[in-house]
Formats: sequence, C-alpha cells, structure tokens
Amino acid sequence: MSTLTIATDPEDATAAEAVQAHHTQLAGELAGRVTMLVTAAEKDPATADGIRSGLVAFCDRDLLPHATAEESALYPVARELPGARLLIDGMLAEHRRIGALVDALRAAGPAARTAADARALQVLFEEHVEKENGLILPLLAGAPDVSLAGLLGGMHELLGGGEDEEAASGEGGGCGGTCGCGGSDDTDVPELDVRDVPHSLRHATVFGALEAVPAGRAMVLVAPHDPLPLLRQIEGRHPGVFAVDYRERGPEAWRLLFTRR
Repeated sequence: MSTLTIATDPEDATAAEAVQAHHTQLAGELAGRVTMLVTAAEKDPATADGIRSGLVAFCDRDLLPHATAEESALYPVARELPGARLLIDGMLAEHRRIGALVDALRAAGPAARTAADARALQVLFEEHVEKENGLILPLLAGAPDVSLAGLLGGMHELLGGGEDEEAASGEGGGCGGTCGCGGSDDTDVPELDVRDVPHSLRHATVFGALEAVPAGRAMVLVAPHDPLPLLRQIEGRHPGVFAVDYRERGPEAWRLLFTRR
C-alpha cells in the first residue's frame, strides 16, 4: 500500500508519506478486526457480537473521522484541479457506501450477514485508499499552486498519531513478549495467517486482530518467521495482557497462541 509520490516540495512529499502510513495503519487494523469477526461468525457466533461492536467503535473513532477530514481538507481543493472533478465525485460516493456499511454493522443483524458486510467494508476501504495513495495525493502534491503540507497541517485524522504508524511499519520498541504455557484447545480458536498479507500491512493487521480478542479468549497467529519484533511491540502496547505460547517453530511457519488474560 506504499506509493511513490512525486511532489513539487519536500514538505509535500513528507506529508503524502505520512498520510500513506496512516492509510496502512487503518487498513491493517480494519483487516485484522474483520478477519476475527468472520472467523467468529463461522466458528464461535457467541463472541461475534462483541467483535462487531469493537469493529463499529473502531470505525466511529478512526475510519469515519478520517473520511470526514478528507472531505473537508483535501477533496474541495482536488476537485478544482484539471480533470479531477469526476474522480472526487466518485470518492465521495465511496465515502457514502463506507458509511452505509458501518451503519449496517451497527444494526447487529445475523452473524453471517454481519460478516459479509464487514468483508465488503474491508474490500471497499482498501480499494479506496489505493486511489487516495495513487491518484489523489500525487495530484495534490504535484500541483504547483497547492501546498499539501498546508492542507494537512495539524489534522491527526489524516496524518495519524505516530505510534500506530511506527508500529505498523515494524519500527518501535517494547519490553518483550510474554511467553506462557497455553492450555487452550486450538480447534475453536480463530487463526490469523499473515504469510500472504502485504508486509506493510502485516503488523497493523495483527494489532487489529488482537484488539478483537475478548478477555479469556485466544487467537493463533501464523507467521513466515519468528515474530520477535512484533512480540516486543505487542507487549509495549498491552503490557502483561497477552500470554504467548509457541505451537510451531518453522521452518515454513511459526504458529503462536495469544491468550488475553
């Protein structure tokens, strides 16, 4: 989800990169939460409603304010640039569809329908931010009479807060994962396989999935390598919250059981 943006000003290039990093964090966390909801709807419907509520809260707190900020800060200026009017109208229509899907999730229907709405939201949002990264941001950053950095100044809804983007990119610290002796039966535990998840989204996807794990429940993570930096980041975000038990240690996959205390 990383896109090279050609900018007329170094500050605009930096601003575009910050928005792209925030897009990565949002898309990754959304993907993790949706994966947990879909799995719960299939294997453990009793927990699906709590995961749905958490997903709606995430959308209300982060996803929808991000869309509102785009409409106020970026779209009016972009719409006046040559050839961009129809593109911006289409992006606004997608915002309305995103809002409608969040409202459908808010209504708490049957588990299967909720899972379908959640997956549709994930797909639509990922396609939407690809257009943001590949079309809207380059358009604004490359316009000689537009200061993208000025448009974004101080807008945390578009730029993010820093810590989540740092974690999503694989940077940052933490004091180390907590390793525990897991006693859960893995047959009913949702599994998150991140081996095919784009590297830029991988950590944020895990963070989103773990946020959706209820107290006393567990999740299995399947990774392509021993995720020691990720474990440090998780412990830094949630000190002492998750016990970690290695169920498989390579060479093709590392399988870890995370249990929320």
